[in-house]
Amino acid sequence: VQLQASGGGLVQPGGSLRLSCEASGGIQSIYVWGWYRQAPGAQRELVARISHGGSTTYADSVKGRFTISRDNAKNTVYLQMNSLKPEDTAVYYCNVVTRSAVAYWGQGTLVTVSS
Repeated sequence: VQLQASGGGLVQPGGSLRLSCEASGGIQSIYVWGWYRQAPGAQRELVARISHGGSTTYADSVKGRFTISRDNAKNTVYLQMNSLKPEDTAVYYCNVVTRSAVAYWGQGTLVTVSS
């Protein structure tokens, strides 16, 4: 499975961004889609994920502000980020896990929240 993430950039506090991650190859095997992030000097952490059945999970820090969604026709998962805060600054990584529990990662896209 190959993942291509896009949509990062510089945004002011309170602003919005939408990240996209398109998958290709082995798509039928994907069971869970997710977004993770890694801030400088910090460990990579789960931001949000959506299962094959559509159930979603969010980190407490983003609940009510971020929304993960999936477009099966486009093989793409999105992360809509609203009310962004400086502490959301990080490299965001797309992740999928297949039915055989193999994980794949995208290349990362930088989100910077700053005035």
